[in-house]
Amino acid sequence: MNHVVLTGDRPTGPLHLGHYFGTLANRVALQDVHPMYVLVADYQVITDRDLPGAIQGNITSLLLDYLAIGLDPAKVTIFQHSAIPELNQLLLPFLSLVSVAELGRNPTVKDEIAHSSQQAVNGLMFTYPVHQAADILFCKGTLVPVGRDQLPHVEMTRLVARRFNERYGPVFPVPEAMMGAQPLLKGLDGGKMSKSRGNSVALSATEDETAALIRGARTDAERLITFDETNRPEVSNLLTLAGLCLGRRPESIADEIGNGGAAALKRLVTEAVNEFLRPIRKRRGEYSEADARQVLSDGNERARERAIVTLGEVRAAMGF
Repeated sequence: MNHVVLTGDRPTGPLHLGHYFGTLANRVALQDVHPMYVLVADYQVITDRDLPGAIQGNITSLLLDYLAIGLDPAKVTIFQHSAIPELNQLLLPFLSLVSVAELGRNPTVKDEIAHSSQQAVNGLMFTYPVHQAADILFCKGTLVPVGRDQLPHVEMTRLVARRFNERYGPVFPVPEAMMGAQPLLKGLDGGKMSKSRGNSVALSATEDETAALIRGARTDAERLITFDETNRPEVSNLLTLAGLCLGRRPESIADEIGNGGAAALKRLVTEAVNEFLRPIRKRRGEYSEADARQVLSDGNERARERAIVTLGEVRAAMGF
């Protein structure tokens, strides 16, 4: 089946290993198979904070991360929310297709609200899943590589597409989610790996920074290293991380470490992660900030052409 792939990230900080194994590796593989749009979701930065922060620097850093992992701007359209007004205009008709109760039940929104820096939930946060539906459907996206925590957003998009087609006629495909090899890699503190929680290894981290982060990771007091996700989640998470970087089963890594304890485990994980990140660091050094800005400018132009066509189809279907 010929798919159109839509995926992306909020420019709130550097991408990390959880992003890579959750979605980024899929993007690199899929860019040679299907047309792909990658969104820099700058408008969504203000869903859970009052100010966007160092937005321009974060956008440039995000673009360099994309180029470093191997996304090819000749194959992939990389664009940003604020440059595509026709995409954002889709939010209005889409909001008429969902109920307030349906928005309130979204578990990803509930989690984001719980970790928000705002004292009250704003309307943009509440409508976040419908905005993501506009992101996916403006380009007629049919395949969405996501981590497990983003699955509810894809379900909302499927709901919006079906209801629009039923009410106004067949305009949108109903997209599918695509999960990565490790959809939910926990942070070094045992919680959800997140840019904002300081518990992740950034793809742009130096070898020394990576070593320091892993030295500070949580483990437990048992010397024998075993893989037991239920009873030893922190140790098992480090074994999982090493396994993903080395292409090995975490159980075999645990057997290799044996009675080496947490110190041996962390040494092995540090070596595995740094070896994995070495080619990514090398590619990142081959691009300048000017290169990144040009990639975004070219992508914005292509994405806006697509959005203009889709908005025209929507307006025609609705009778405007």
